[in-house]
Amino acid sequence: MANQCPVCGKSIDEAAAKATTGQTKYGAPEVDPAMGTRQFYDGKWYYFDSLQCRSKFVAEHKDV
Repeated sequence: MANQCPVCGKSIDEAAAKATTGQTKYGAPEVDPAMGTRQFYDGKWYYFDSLQCRSKFVAEHKDV
């Protein structure tokens, strides 16, 4: 499923943004931020094309 970044409007592949690339040494799943990233806010997942866009979104929504 394709989503659009709420900051810049670029298309993001939701499945690629969620895909795990491995695990940390403590067992937490790792994802590739180059494939997109996401943030849970106000009861909904938001998808971003880059960490910079996600950072801008978080900065604008101080209650995240």
